[in-house]
Amino acid sequence: MDSRNRCFWTGDDELMIKYHDEEWGFPVHDDRKLFEYMVLDTFQAGLSWRTILHKRENFRKAFHDFDPVKIAAYKEDYIATLLQDTGIIRNKLKIYATINNAQKFLEIRKEFGSFDAYIWQFTDYQTRRYPAVITKENMPSSSKESDAMSADLKKRGFKFVGTTICYAFMQAIGMVDDHCTDCFRAGR
Repeated sequence: MDSRNRCFWTGDDELMIKYHDEEWGFPVHDDRKLFEYMVLDTFQAGLSWRTILHKRENFRKAFHDFDPVKIAAYKEDYIATLLQDTGIIRNKLKIYATINNAQKFLEIRKEFGSFDAYIWQFTDYQTRRYPAVITKENMPSSSKESDAMSADLKKRGFKFVGTTICYAFMQAIGMVDDHCTDCFRAGR
């Protein structure tokens, strides 16, 4: 492992370091990838990101490579299969929420032309960074933008989209740059 400074949350976990260095905070505009992060953040609710990241490939397989069209059409027999899959988080509410959210995701895509066009409006189509100095002690867990995103997604019928989950989603897809000030990735 190299000696570059990284955000505190990576620890010495190689998968977390790779995720931090190559994904977290990079602006994402691909609808399929946006939906992937939405699914993973749904399952993260109440759990650590490390747990979800280490099950990510199992989620990818179980949820048909995060294809919202396929997921929106899941029936009870496949839901029963998911509830038996030890490779994922077998939470019935989160599985049903994922199916519901896929249906709502497709509605937004139809209305706006892409989910990307819809979701990035909450930061005026740019990456935000605040506060200017970010440390472990002051890293935000929500913002006025995540509050607005959460409220609008809930109004549209999405589940597991509280402001903290929305903020984690915003961090993941690069809507906010929350790399710690001493991290080599900060402001890039």
